[in-house]
Amino acid sequence: MMDETLAWLLSREFRAYILDHDLFFPLLFLLRCIGVTAIELWRPARPVSYRAVFHKDLTVFLVYQFVIFPVAGQINHWVAIRPHLPEAVLALPLLVRVLGYFILADFGHYWIHRLMHTKQLWRIHKWHHAPTYMYWLAGTRATIPQQVIVNLPYIFAWSFLDLSPWWMHLAIGAFNGFQNDWMHVNVTWRSNWLEWFVVTPRYHHIHHSDNPAHYKANLAALFTVWDRLFGTYVDPDTVKGKLTFGIREQVPLVRLAIGV
Repeated sequence: MMDETLAWLLSREFRAYILDHDLFFPLLFLLRCIGVTAIELWRPARPVSYRAVFHKDLTVFLVYQFVIFPVAGQINHWVAIRPHLPEAVLALPLLVRVLGYFILADFGHYWIHRLMHTKQLWRIHKWHHAPTYMYWLAGTRATIPQQVIVNLPYIFAWSFLDLSPWWMHLAIGAFNGFQNDWMHVNVTWRSNWLEWFVVTPRYHHIHHSDNPAHYKANLAALFTVWDRLFGTYVDPDTVKGKLTFGIREQVPLVRLAIGV
């Protein structure tokens, strides 16, 4: 019986069932809930009362997944720019085009994120910074205006992945989900050499600090090179004391959630 079940889970029929019923991302989220939370409980950087906050953040995530993200996607369908690249570019090896996608998307994301920390756009982004605790699910907060703007560089960069295999959008979607979890995850883990290349939890947590000196620091989402090049880098080793989080503003919840 066990062998038959395992064989079915590995079969094309199971894969088709998952895709036909749009179960890939719900199952992936369940995996994230179990796996990432287990890692946090194993080596937490700070105490988090999951019983007090998880159900609230789960509600926020469901609203994001089934309301904010689809609405933002529809708006992007009307306003986003997606250029058609020359055939010579699309003929490059898939790995090269995937790297091009991530570099271009992350570069655009850096500058959009930087703009969101200006006076003019802060109101649509502060909801993301509102939690006074930091763990993986706290990073899913976004207003519709924020999500529309953040999507733009990713849609633009997707041109690199035209003519890609059918599974590419699933792989990129899964990676982006885990990347967001990774940045916000509450773990005591560090790697100085890795931070020369990619964003780590302790690197990004500085950005969520309620210390005004950190409001516009470590803005990168994937590659740390943008912070180093454009003057927003703060070395985690130079940050002393315990980090605390939040926005130090009293804003009604509804206004936070819609970005006004």
